This record gives sequence, structure tokens and C-alpha cells, in this order.
Amino acid sequence: MGQINILAVFLGAAAFFMVGSIWYTALFGKAWQREVGLSEEQLKNANMPLIFGLCFLFELLIALMLGHNIARTDPAPHVIMMMAVGFGATIMAPAIGINYLYQRKSGKLFAIDAGHFIVGMAAMGAVFVMLR
Repeated sequence: MGQINILAVFLGAAAFFMVGSIWYTALFGKAWQREVGLSEEQLKNANMPLIFGLCFLFELLIALMLGHNIARTDPAPHVIMMMAVGFGATIMAPAIGINYLYQRKSGKLFAIDAGHFIVGMAAMGAVFVMLR
């Protein structure tokens, strides 16, 4: 078993965070806002440092788990990408899908959020491949 690449963990989480920054502003910000029912006023009054800080901590936890799996298995670069995208597509997206079914959330919101997880995990995986 190898050591977890801590630099890759931090930069992988940062890559995921950057995907989210673009995803929920320029790409799907207005559609997401409509689907969750948040007004401009609600967005302006949110505690963004807390939200962003906790978001990054959760992304660090995800990156740490990916780093652990990579350290344990020493996979080829394409397998790292399969692991990362697989996390997003077969664990994270279905988990939010289950919640959204019971919460009666729209398919459009599911597509936006699931897409973010899949693309964010791909970005994280790419960081792990580059820092291998």
C-alpha cells in the first residue's frame, strides 16, 4: 500500500470546487435557482463563507477517500479516471436521486446536481492522474 498523495487530495478538492463554481453560476445557475426555488434575496442573505467552507471540507473528504483507494490499489491512470467518474456516476448521483425521489424534486434538478458530481469527480480524478 502506498501513501495517500495529500497534495492531490487538496488540489483534487479544489478542482471539484472550481467545477461547482462554474456549474452553479455560468452554466446552470439560473436553472438551478429556479428548480430549488431560491430568490435573489435568499441567495444574497446566505452565509456563503460557511456554505463554501463546509462544501470544501466535504469535497476534501471525498478526495481523501479517492486518494485512499488509489494508494491501496496503485491503479493505472485510466483506472483512476474510472474510479473517480464511477464514484460520481454510480454512488453519488444515485444517492441524490434516491433523496430527490422522496423529496419530489424535479428531474431537471437531478440532472443539474448529478452532472455536477460526475464532472466534478472527473476533474478530481484528472488531478490525481496528473500528480501521480
